[in-house]
Amino acid sequence: MRALILIGLAGFVAQLVDGALGMAYGATSSTLVLAVGLSPATASASVHLAEVGTTLVSGASHWRFGNVDWRTVRRIGIPGAIGAFVGAVVLSSVSAEVAKPWMASVLLLLGCYILGRFVVAGAGQRPGRRYVRGRYLAPLGLTAGFVDATGGGGWGPVATPTLIATGRMEPRKVIGSVDTSECLVAAAASIGFLLALGSQGIRWGIVAALLVGGVIAAPLAAWLVRKVTARLLGVSVGGLIVITNARTLFDSAGVEAGVRWPVYLSAAMLWALSVAWVVRVHRRAGEPLLAR
Repeated sequence: MRALILIGLAGFVAQLVDGALGMAYGATSSTLVLAVGLSPATASASVHLAEVGTTLVSGASHWRFGNVDWRTVRRIGIPGAIGAFVGAVVLSSVSAEVAKPWMASVLLLLGCYILGRFVVAGAGQRPGRRYVRGRYLAPLGLTAGFVDATGGGGWGPVATPTLIATGRMEPRKVIGSVDTSECLVAAAASIGFLLALGSQGIRWGIVAALLVGGVIAAPLAAWLVRKVTARLLGVSVGGLIVITNARTLFDSAGVEAGVRWPVYLSAAMLWALSVAWVVRVHRRAGEPLLAR
């Protein structure tokens, strides 16, 4: 019972971060579930089944607060669902560990770019259209969906920074659209896992605990996205991407704690200073940090 309560709390925190910053639900939840002793396939299956419910509530909440671009949801969500289904079947028999360091390196660079862009240049969008074209969204969705299913999480970490880095969409629109389309991805991955593993491969108690925690947090996270300014949101996303992907690279390389923790602390300090700088810029300009 204590383990289920802790998993429920983890689901709450993971969904709060995921709904507010567009990533980390799968990665956070899968890490804890793996620590309980489940196999990667079973852990990913349990997390994705819980995500079907949490992302449904999260998507409805983001829509309610005006954070969703339905064009983007359609054009990234359907390819994402296809990639997730294939990834779920693949994970049932094959490990995708080889691709993780390469993917983490790309995302780490994207995180640094986003962090620098929103600290130095602010939240200005590029002139012209306010959406990303379908010919870019389709391969992005396929890749992010496959990574999400095989890695137990990855839809947000791949899709969110890539879309924010284009400068075509508001960060809150990116986060809301990625979170909403994740419902399709989670559903497709769950179907793939159920076909490959059967219902006996699912830990329903863990699914329920993650679901309850995530459903409670989803509306609060969507409200935060609507209220926080684009520049502060962009810096927050960038810092999270840098730290999470640095961890993935260290894990893949087997770097010892004595080396990795100073790097974590330095990255966290840089992130905190970036947030403090953005807050200072807003105050100097007389701009509120939260929308009314």
